[in-house]
Amino acid sequence: MIDRSTIEKILDAAQIVDVIQDFVPLKKRGANYLGLCPFHNEKTPSFTVSPSKEIFKCFGCGKVGNSVNFIMEHEHLTYPEALKYLARKYNIEVVEKERSPEDIEKQNERESLLVVTSYAARQFTENLFQTDEGISVGLTYFKERGFRQNTLKKFELGYCFEKRDAFSAKALEDGYKQEFLVKSGLSIQHDDHITDRFSGRIMFPIHSLSGQVLGFGGRILKSDPKSAKYINSPESEIYHKSRILYGIYQARKSITQEDRCYLVEGYTDVMSLHEATIENVVASSGTSLTQEQVRLIKRFTQNITILYDGDPAGIKASIRGIDLVLEEGMNVKIVLLPDGEDPDSYSKKVSNEEFKKYLKVHETDFIRFKIRLLIEEANNDPVSKATLIRDIVKSIAVIPETITRTVYIKECSVEMEVPEPVLYQEVNKLRQQKSFQDRNKYPGPEDLPQPPPEIVRSVQPKTVSYYSEKEVIRLLLKFGSEEFDRRIRKEDGKEEVITISDFVVREIITDDLSFDDTICSRIFEDFRFHVEQGIFPGDKHFIKHEDPEISRLSADLLADSHELSRIWKDKHTYVETEDMKLKDIVPDAILKFKSDKIKAIRDAIGKQLIEADKSGDTEKLIALQKKYNNMSIALGLISKKLGNRILL
Repeated sequence: MIDRSTIEKILDAAQIVDVIQDFVPLKKRGANYLGLCPFHNEKTPSFTVSPSKEIFKCFGCGKVGNSVNFIMEHEHLTYPEALKYLARKYNIEVVEKERSPEDIEKQNERESLLVVTSYAARQFTENLFQTDEGISVGLTYFKERGFRQNTLKKFELGYCFEKRDAFSAKALEDGYKQEFLVKSGLSIQHDDHITDRFSGRIMFPIHSLSGQVLGFGGRILKSDPKSAKYINSPESEIYHKSRILYGIYQARKSITQEDRCYLVEGYTDVMSLHEATIENVVASSGTSLTQEQVRLIKRFTQNITILYDGDPAGIKASIRGIDLVLEEGMNVKIVLLPDGEDPDSYSKKVSNEEFKKYLKVHETDFIRFKIRLLIEEANNDPVSKATLIRDIVKSIAVIPETITRTVYIKECSVEMEVPEPVLYQEVNKLRQQKSFQDRNKYPGPEDLPQPPPEIVRSVQPKTVSYYSEKEVIRLLLKFGSEEFDRRIRKEDGKEEVITISDFVVREIITDDLSFDDTICSRIFEDFRFHVEQGIFPGDKHFIKHEDPEISRLSADLLADSHELSRIWKDKHTYVETEDMKLKDIVPDAILKFKSDKIKAIRDAIGKQLIEADKSGDTEKLIALQKKYNNMSIALGLISKKLGNRILL
């Protein structure tokens, strides 16, 4: 467990805008910041970050919380893991209480896998830089390829010894469990022993956005026709190849600053571009580009440039990726490198300035690129040309924005000498198909990233008082320290200020009422404790609460769905705001809360009346009827106080 004082240091140091900008480009909008939500696919920003309240909220999908909640949700981490991530970011030493073997045993599978991959990355790096085999084989290879040592360390590259079980044996000796070595894909299970998956390979750690090692790519150095040149970690609880981009951790800030992302194919392509001072680059790691990968890039920029080798066969195999980028409404450009060159080789052949100039001069849009790529196949054959045009029309059809489609249709019309109306007809025909109408639909809950078991919130059924309980807690959080009333104390004749907290707590405990919602109940008890001590905890106490459920609900209740328009502010227009009407709003909220509680009691009595009537218990029936009538009278009185706004 992390020491409480350490948690407080972390929460105090974490600046929410600073934390979230590592993952989401934000633009200032008034007092807040706005960006595209990383938790669901959206085209219009609805993700709001409030630096003053230290909370974020997406008004599209409803995700809400503080800095720790964001890291938990975004990186699928537990609460302690998220705290440790923020501690690393702000250089805070994490003080932990000694964990017992039983505590370690209870670590969840995800955390255990992350521990194992982190250990492996350290071991492989040590092998590369500090052992005879690593230096003579691995480091020599990188030097021959022209890579600088600072680049190797930047990407945490390593080497796995050629001996078949060297890593596995060392890991077991250091206390790591065989179960997680196998599940992470680092080791392969045989009948009675395990061996290293990556033996004799240089190692490329694959990082998450927050820098955690999720898996590895390994390149063999010896010529062996029976072994693949590159192998990756198998799919696991933490490693999903289709959702990861190599180099995204090192590139994220540069992508945001440059407002562009270069996409290449291999690990060494990424490293070479970094050495050419181009850091806004990621790789699909030899796999076909996926929608998840495109959306990962889209979090940081709308502009993507794909670098292709001069190999026509390879380009045709991967060209589907262009349509995925277009489908997300992004701006896509293509750069075709000279024949026989890839980003790694060509960036080393020319100077950094020449390479950058080449990218700028040879950047082209996808229509010209596709036409140039496929026109030779058409060979002036009308049927082949028609097939080429249909292929391009399919790409245009997936573009969600009408204006962008129109521009591309016009360009295609000129390039292919086809009348615009014909192209419009074909595009519209495609877009009317169900497969196109289903594109870009708002994702349902099953499509959204799900948190790990440790942070799944318990879903409680909504009781009669569900909304009134939330409203009472919201008023406490937002206005708890505000003055509600003043009175002269009889005992000493001194004036006493009654706060909203004082009033609400007194009203609820006097009538011996309680909250059905467990999180609301915990927040109220915290308020009650502080009120009894004569102090006000403040909204930050709850936003930064060590209980993630309390901090998340507090952030949700404090997130305003709108602000007063600047037009009205500039015109000095008088607009009555909530804090001006607290003497009406707060008592009404308490009355509604009491009304809902009484309704719940009356409903329960009603059910008992039915059972008593069925059993013929006349005495019980009369007693219950009296209670039921008393509840109805109480509801009537409350209704009158509220101006008959509550339906009985």
